[in-house]
Amino acid sequence: MSAQPKSLFEKVWDAHAVRTLANGQTQLLIGTHLIHEVTSPQAFGMLRDLGLKVAFPHRTFATVDHIVPTNELVEPYKDSLAQAMMDELRKNCAQFGVTFFDRASGKQGIVHIVGPEQGITQPGTTIACGDSHTSTHGAFGAIAFGIGTSQVRDVLATQTMALGALKVRRIEVNGKLRAGVYAKDVILHIIRLLGVNGGTGFAYEYAGSTFDGFSMEERMTVCNMSIEGGARVGYVNPDETTFAYLKGRPYSPTGDAWDAAVARWKSFASDPGCRYDDVVRIDAADRRSTLRKAPASSASEGGAIHSRHSTARRRKSAAGRVRSLHMPGIYPPPPGNRNTQIRQHPDAPASGPCWQAGAWSLGRRGLQPGRLTVPGT
Repeated sequence: MSAQPKSLFEKVWDAHAVRTLANGQTQLLIGTHLIHEVTSPQAFGMLRDLGLKVAFPHRTFATVDHIVPTNELVEPYKDSLAQAMMDELRKNCAQFGVTFFDRASGKQGIVHIVGPEQGITQPGTTIACGDSHTSTHGAFGAIAFGIGTSQVRDVLATQTMALGALKVRRIEVNGKLRAGVYAKDVILHIIRLLGVNGGTGFAYEYAGSTFDGFSMEERMTVCNMSIEGGARVGYVNPDETTFAYLKGRPYSPTGDAWDAAVARWKSFASDPGCRYDDVVRIDAADRRSTLRKAPASSASEGGAIHSRHSTARRRKSAAGRVRSLHMPGIYPPPPGNRNTQIRQHPDAPASGPCWQAGAWSLGRRGLQPGRLTVPGT
């Protein structure tokens, strides 16, 4: 009898399940643990209080990204709290034997991008980090969870965490995007369509010809913002684009091990005919550039701001959304209109998701780092 077809999420979950706990949750092995200076100090402190060590230090990687000053390159920093957090992470990594990508290493960066750049993020693995946007790593066919400080402690101490199984929603986007429409517009439309809580209890599998044609950076953009749609996890099945990105990275396999790894990674892709709890299909050609201050108040350029609440709540909600659009580069919409048309000033640059404020993001918008000379910005 042939095996039941499974989604990537099911395959990775089953491969990492340790046991079913008394409360019905699964004790899940976490293959890679990424930490930073904000959510790890208390977790290390709890390990000390309990007299525990880091169970598998070679599976934990640290970087500093949240508090690094943008206007200072030399320590000590003027911000004493930033310096203290930097020193604490250095101390903890040294004491517990954790690899630390410090600033001087040349490998330091945003925690969601350090893993991919170094080849640490790989298909078919489980990843956890004390940051909600850990779903970024799902672009590589990994199942990646954002966790809290107590769970950071649990993963440091046991390399496992307790989780309830998620449902899987496949979101297919097919076709060619219009000029000026980017990956961020795609995920913002998905959030507008399904709601900021629409993904609660779900893992999102992104698929379709649009995603097949996306670069890894574009896939990371979408997976990064899965959490804004309520999903715990977002991922794309690994393919040749994934493998090309990972080949030659410092932590990627080499030689015969590379060929074996690619064969194994391919096996994790969702099987044809596997069951999904929900399927959503979107025509890419219908998408327009999206303006937003927050996903809940986003709207397509030239589009409408809609409200599904009662009249009283709608007035309050509409007022809040109008205020949210009173921001540089967006023309204030006329008051008193439930479906308010909005336009964006052509000289107003928009930043990407939290990991994406880099050369690739600027380059897609025709901007050169260090050459942003728009008056008034």
